[in-house]
Amino acid sequence: MSFVAVVLVALVVLLFSSIRIIKEFERGVVYTLGKYTGTRGAGLRLILPGIQQMTLVDMRIRTEDIPSQDVISRDNVSVKVNAVVYFRVVEPGYAINRVENFYAATSQLAQTTLRSVLGKHDLDDMLAKRDELNTDVQNILDSQTDGWGIKVTNVEIKHIDIDQTMVRAIAKQAEAERVRRAKIINAEGEFQAAKQLDEAAEILAKRPETMQLRYLGTLAEFSVAKNSTIVLPLPLDLLKSAVGALGAPQESAPKKA
Repeated sequence: MSFVAVVLVALVVLLFSSIRIIKEFERGVVYTLGKYTGTRGAGLRLILPGIQQMTLVDMRIRTEDIPSQDVISRDNVSVKVNAVVYFRVVEPGYAINRVENFYAATSQLAQTTLRSVLGKHDLDDMLAKRDELNTDVQNILDSQTDGWGIKVTNVEIKHIDIDQTMVRAIAKQAEAERVRRAKIINAEGEFQAAKQLDEAAEILAKRPETMQLRYLGTLAEFSVAKNSTIVLPLPLDLLKSAVGALGAPQESAPKKA
């Protein structure tokens, strides 16, 4: 084989070894003699064998399950919380050069951040304000991973497991709260009824004829009932008038000599 043929074969092999195909969801981080020289986009790319190296980075959103974490709430309740984190690489050069393993680093940071954020809240907040807690954890993670070229797109708390003894205590607390609210509502109803009765009494005191009309209306309601014995009270005004009428002639009679 001639020298020219050997050179041609070597060039062909060199050409094929320098070809890299980058998929649409990937980016290639290129190093030239060990120095970072840029990021290549999707398509057919050429590198210099032996001089340049390329590391492919997946740009799609990744899902990381955070295992159950033991958390003590602000009101000293022990719970187990697990969540899921969604993140993606936005700066491939930062993700490769600034952190050894960005996937593991993001996972570990998510676990510690979850414990730290939930530990600042009461158990009631964990159960009732889950959306706010998700946002808080996401914002903290996103700010800390920004220097790694990582964007945290979402954090979702999946389960908050409470010990059975605490479940019974929470049930008793909820029942006591319902009883308290019922008593408050009942007291407010009695207060409003008493207030209305007091106002009605003031009106009736100013207009005695209104009281007579009310008395007659009550008699009409009683008259509708069947097969019942009705005892009707005699109005005090009528009694006073009768007593006055009986007492008047005796006072006016002349005395005998």
